[in-house]
Amino acid sequence: PPPPPPMFPKMSHRMFPAHDPILPIFTDDFDVERTREVFERAIANVPPAAEKRLWRRYIYLWLKYAIFEELKAKDVPRTREVLEACRKLLPHTHFTFAKFWVHFAHFEVRHDRLDSARKLLGFAIGRCPKDKSFKAYIELELQLGEVQRCRQLYQKYLEWAPSKCSAWTSFAELEASLGETERCRAIYEVATQQTALDMPEVLWKGYIDFEIDLNETERARALYRQLLERTQHVKVYLSFGAFERISGGGMEAAEGVFAEAEALFKERGLKEERLLLLEGWRDAHTEAGDADKAEQVQSRMPKRIKKKRPIVGEDGEAAGWEEFYDYVYPEEEAKAPSLKILEMAQKWKKQKTQPNGDADE
Repeated sequence: PPPPPPMFPKMSHRMFPAHDPILPIFTDDFDVERTREVFERAIANVPPAAEKRLWRRYIYLWLKYAIFEELKAKDVPRTREVLEACRKLLPHTHFTFAKFWVHFAHFEVRHDRLDSARKLLGFAIGRCPKDKSFKAYIELELQLGEVQRCRQLYQKYLEWAPSKCSAWTSFAELEASLGETERCRAIYEVATQQTALDMPEVLWKGYIDFEIDLNETERARALYRQLLERTQHVKVYLSFGAFERISGGGMEAAEGVFAEAEALFKERGLKEERLLLLEGWRDAHTEAGDADKAEQVQSRMPKRIKKKRPIVGEDGEAAGWEEFYDYVYPEEEAKAPSLKILEMAQKWKKQKTQPNGDADE
């Protein structure tokens, strides 16, 4: 008997074209009026509720409709009408889409209506501010060479999001590119005084790199000390040590930083941080070509031991055991003679698991 028909029809690759999710694909023999009719029927299906997850795909219908009118139908007034209708339909009191405002503004710029584009982006950051809207507006003014407008936009941006380290850094980089050293330094100073920052490490790195690029060694050193008053992270000490080794202080100054950090981590019992510090210290001596001192630091490395600890459940009772690795430093090993017995037991167990020839040997 002939084979049964397939449950689903064979799909052509044309049904799923590989292209940008916004830009539609049209053939050369498309019907403008019929295409408009299809778009009108599609956008008539407005999401039933003001929930952003329901509107995410719906907004692309409007953007593709506008792109069709501008690029294929070559009807600029109708494109503007489509975008205006979409703007009135969006529930801006609940949420908005920055991609719509940026697209509308760029459309106006393409058709020599700069004032209208500025009004759109100004309305967007005034009514429903978002990162993408601020960045697009600043980029537009920067391309036009309007530095003063960029400064005003950055001020508005930082008033809205004072914890945004990327905004502070971009503002400072703008002033640095203009040769405004004092303005750049003042921006970094204000930024570091903020109580809440989303990525403070990026901000401090930018400030320190700025001073290093200007060959302001003392200022950079003071910034490292100021940062260490706020956080004693091991990466800060490693970066400080690398700075001292390269900036002219030499390996002697770097060793002072590493020794200070090791004493701090040893006092607080931070074993993993101390291990990372020792590894960086050893690598610094290796890069400097001092094999003897690198070997001395290597001798202070800890031993890694596998241990077990009980797992406490929500009811406060033991719910099993879990394995973890602990680090035993040489000074701790000298105070704990039981560790020697444990090491001998591990060696004996390893010999028992080896083949007979190796065990006899």
